[in-house]
Amino acid sequence: MIEDVTERAETVAEMAPGSSVTTAVLAGHESRFSESPPLNNPPLTYLDGAEAPAYLLTNGKRGIGRGTKRKTDSPVGDRRTVILITGRRTLCLIGKDEDDDIIEIPHEAVADVTTKSGFRAHRLALRTPRKMYHCWVHRKTDKTTLNAAAEFIENHQQDSPDAIDGDDTANRVMYRGRPVAPQDTTNEDEDSDQTTYYRGQPIDDDSD
Repeated sequence: MIEDVTERAETVAEMAPGSSVTTAVLAGHESRFSESPPLNNPPLTYLDGAEAPAYLLTNGKRGIGRGTKRKTDSPVGDRRTVILITGRRTLCLIGKDEDDDIIEIPHEAVADVTTKSGFRAHRLALRTPRKMYHCWVHRKTDKTTLNAAAEFIENHQQDSPDAIDGDDTANRVMYRGRPVAPQDTTNEDEDSDQTTYYRGQPIDDDSD
């Protein structure tokens, strides 16, 4: 079984357009910047059928922010967060003690994509009409890779997508066939950056 996963991971990694997708991470042997297995199960096993990631991002401690940057789902212990960006979704996998947490953000639900490069961490932010998803990215990740991942998601957005089945809030709200502009429900006081600057550059509070 382990050999099958590794063999498939090698094939999938070879298909990726960039070097961010590696066999070691997909097969669950290690994280991108750590020798510890990132999840309970190999990240590859969370993909459906022939689904393959074009980009793979990771972080160690920050996890994924839902709604605000401070309200995060974070990995435990030596576990990590793995972010797989495929042709149809951004799949966020957060390592836990037993069952890994899964956050799925279909491209058709994304209204806006932004990136931020920080001294201690980077961030890929995906806005849906009802929620903001802050995908923290390890500071050693090349900025070119981060920007390319954001551009990939933008290229897969839809002008007038259908509503998504399920109870997730990552849905594009429609009115008379047109998408409703996203409402920013974030409390500015609650999500205040309190940004620290070092030599003119913003510092994100991430020790990973």
